[in-house]
Amino acid sequence: MNSGPVKTIDENNASGIIAELESEFVELYKILKFEGLTDSGGMAKQVIADGQVSVNGEVETKKRKKIAAGDKIEFSGQSIKVVNKTNRSGN
Repeated sequence: MNSGPVKTIDENNASGIIAELESEFVELYKILKFEGLTDSGGMAKQVIADGQVSVNGEVETKKRKKIAAGDKIEFSGQSIKVVNKTNRSGN
């Protein structure tokens, strides 16, 4: 488990990681950093800028893209489903 703007609630889920938002939205690079998919925020920003991350099936290059419940992030073979704290269905 981690602390920060997102909280992993199920990293062994068959469909990938489920991350719970602690607020209404969080910037994309922070999710990669806090989920441990990159070693640092700077590295997260770089892989996003390089076009290695997709959000909802589309390549995303905006490092500070606001991610909200219901979004799905893919990076380096990992999938992250984002849900909010009160509704884990992601809607």
